[in-house]
Amino acid sequence: MNLVATTVLAIRSEGDRKVVIGCDGQATMQSQVIKTGARKVHLLHDGVVVAGFAGGTADGLALLERLEEKLKSHGDLRRAAVELSKEWRTDRVLRRLESLLVAGSREALLLITGQGDVLEPDDDMVGIGSGGGYALAAARALRKHTELPLEDVVREALSVSATIDVYTNERLVVEGLSW
Repeated sequence: MNLVATTVLAIRSEGDRKVVIGCDGQATMQSQVIKTGARKVHLLHDGVVVAGFAGGTADGLALLERLEEKLKSHGDLRRAAVELSKEWRTDRVLRRLESLLVAGSREALLLITGQGDVLEPDDDMVGIGSGGGYALAAARALRKHTELPLEDVVREALSVSATIDVYTNERLVVEGLSW
């Protein structure tokens, strides 16, 4: 799966009672930048879930739609994620989709993959895409050594990633929800 081409960072904090997901806006095709303001983070399920994707844009949007359907059917994020993962792994058309999803709500922050994985990170932080590791490392350092609000941590960490990863730009979209 070729998931170079973006950076998505998600942080959930019980103490702050919020989850924030941000992404850069760059969409590439091979070595060309096609769009600088792509939106890869969306609020779902009447604003109670925030989700983002890395990978093919059409694939990511299709998976966000499926996650929205599962949220409507099952109500909570964990159950919806498991059901989406099962369908993604077994459905012939969905199996070909090349994308990763990260979704957060009041109840959890989850990484959902096409291999059937639904993972909940230990520290409620996850980075995906080609710059995800850089953004995640920066976010961990910022959370440990500053008192910045979550939105600012996400923005700063994504900005660090943009200085390192050629597939990440500084046209950021940051969405959050509080409870």
